[in-house]
Amino acid sequence: MDDHVHSGITLRYGSVDDAYATRLATTAPEQDGPVWMVNLMSYRDRADYADGRESALTGREADDLYAPLGPLAAVGARVVLFADVDAQFLSDEPRWDRVAVVRYPTRRSFVDMQALPEFADLHVHKEAGMDRTIILSCQPIEAPQVPADAPDWEHVPHPPTSDDGPVVVLHVLKYRDGQYEQMQAYTRESANVAVPNGVRIAGWFGVEGTIVGDGRGWDQARFNAFPSKAAFLAVVFDPDRLAAQAAHREPAIDYTYTMILRPSINTLAESLPA
Repeated sequence: MDDHVHSGITLRYGSVDDAYATRLATTAPEQDGPVWMVNLMSYRDRADYADGRESALTGREADDLYAPLGPLAAVGARVVLFADVDAQFLSDEPRWDRVAVVRYPTRRSFVDMQALPEFADLHVHKEAGMDRTIILSCQPIEAPQVPADAPDWEHVPHPPTSDDGPVVVLHVLKYRDGQYEQMQAYTRESANVAVPNGVRIAGWFGVEGTIVGDGRGWDQARFNAFPSKAAFLAVVFDPDRLAAQAAHREPAIDYTYTMILRPSINTLAESLPA
């Protein structure tokens, strides 16, 4: 991927939205507050260090060395979801490998972290390992309530097992102008299939800005939990849901990514405001 240069910043894995970066840095303290950064990550097959050093690391292994837990803690941020991508639907380019969500206490704290010397030292590993990334700056939005009488996960057709445990399904969505009501209709109709199969809302977000990406804008990131991959696939292939998709979802969406995630960290729901 070609380098992208914006206001003196050179990134090999995506372009910086300079206008939104300025907003993050200049939001008045009395108007600032928590922000959830949703990170989509696609790795190089082999790490490629800008200084030319020899390395036998894969891109994933280089990113593991990056893991900026110290700088995150220094600004009061924390990882609330960290997951491998088990499967990807609707678009296979780029191939996303991992997804992470980091909750920052303020927009400004995201900018402050970039200036920490420890972060700069670690960032060389991210640059070496990452082929592409999208970082969405998000705010929680209202999501449908799962009915109180929804079956628990032990009583759904595809409960969690040792071979197929709980998953989180991420939908990253850009809507066609004026078509959001179509998506709302799809959500209502597909719930009739998803609820009996154990769906839970892990967190729905509106995208405030794309700090790093490929130049495209996004509207929402929806995280839904299912008891198993089999449970989600049962919803995907249900005839009633497919009919709702053709009638409402497809006309509503301009472009999207859908991924099944296997989290190793998942406190996303607990990180949301009560």
